[in-house]
Amino acid sequence: MWWNTLQLAMRAIRRNLMRSFLTILGVVIGVAAVITMVTLGNGATQSVSDQIASMGSNLLMARPGQRFGPGGEDAPQFKAADVDAVRNQIGGAAAVAPVVSSSVTAVYQARNWSAVVTGTTDAYFSAGNWTFAAGRSFTEAEERSGKAVCVIGETVRDKLFGQQNPVGAEIRIKQFACEVVGLLRSKGQSAMGSDQDDTIVMPLRTVQRRLTGSLDVRMVMVSVAGNASIDAVKAQFEALLRERRKIGEGEEDDFRVMDTRQIAEALTGTTRILTMLLGAVAAVSLLVGGIGIMNIMLVSVTERTREIGIRLAIGALEREVLLQFLIEAVVLSSLGGLIGIALATAASLALTAVMQVPYVFDPTINVISFLFSAAIGVLFGYFPARRAARLDPIEALRHE
Repeated sequence: MWWNTLQLAMRAIRRNLMRSFLTILGVVIGVAAVITMVTLGNGATQSVSDQIASMGSNLLMARPGQRFGPGGEDAPQFKAADVDAVRNQIGGAAAVAPVVSSSVTAVYQARNWSAVVTGTTDAYFSAGNWTFAAGRSFTEAEERSGKAVCVIGETVRDKLFGQQNPVGAEIRIKQFACEVVGLLRSKGQSAMGSDQDDTIVMPLRTVQRRLTGSLDVRMVMVSVAGNASIDAVKAQFEALLRERRKIGEGEEDDFRVMDTRQIAEALTGTTRILTMLLGAVAAVSLLVGGIGIMNIMLVSVTERTREIGIRLAIGALEREVLLQFLIEAVVLSSLGGLIGIALATAASLALTAVMQVPYVFDPTINVISFLFSAAIGVLFGYFPARRAARLDPIEALRHE
């Protein structure tokens, strides 16, 4: 019975191929839209996670003020002694790097480029997961003496030197010349949208003496050792800063410590919510496709009234007629689901390449979308199938 019923259903579908295709088009678009939206959302989430990981693993960043960014200028800045205390008193710190920054214009021969100069120590490169494409980092003697040496990012190299090796060349920053001793390997865009490669890194004392004119430290970076608890190190870090800045019990901190996990959770949480919203909006088109299937099946029942009457008159059971039309609806919706999955895969590969985000295949959403499309066939195909099965054979045979 099942095989005969399936054959009858497939014959009816092949009889009107164009109408069958237009019937499943809504399901195809719905399935493709849901899978594509979710895949792009997952790719964006993965991209954000990768960008945050490029900032440094298990990284803590402390800035004066309650706002992490502009707005902390009223709070007292950190001092070199604070950095030494963090380095000496927090056991779980793998690397501690003080950071100051200043916007400058770098000049090499006839080229110039506006960039941000970061003053720090050699620990900055390990804390920030930086690797070298050429050259070296700072020596202890260069840091201690405040020598005019620098390490540049890929963007600065491209703007000032083109494709030539910059190591050993001298660039002019304000009124002094600075020897390029290293070239950083490219990291690309950060999770905040800034270009991480648009940077010039110098020894801390060089920047303090020649650019900022102050011994203040504007940020302290702490890379937590792999075997240490980041929460425990963060608690020690905050307690030490409160003690050194003489903040009494019950008083609010005049600094803020952020870790890369918090940034990752905030940004990836946002992208996940947007992915769910886009997926939900796209799923509405699946319901529209289901309504289209029900509409066409009702038309099909009306057109084939005499055929149904003949089948019932020669002994076909109601459940067999019901099953025939139900199988037609399920086959149509399932076929639409399969075509939608193929279309979504092609669209996702193309769009992830255009958006420059990784393609993350999610088998769960593909399976759920297919099962949902099949369920829509059952749901919206049942009413027309029941109507066909309950036709009066005598009235059906009289139908013109």
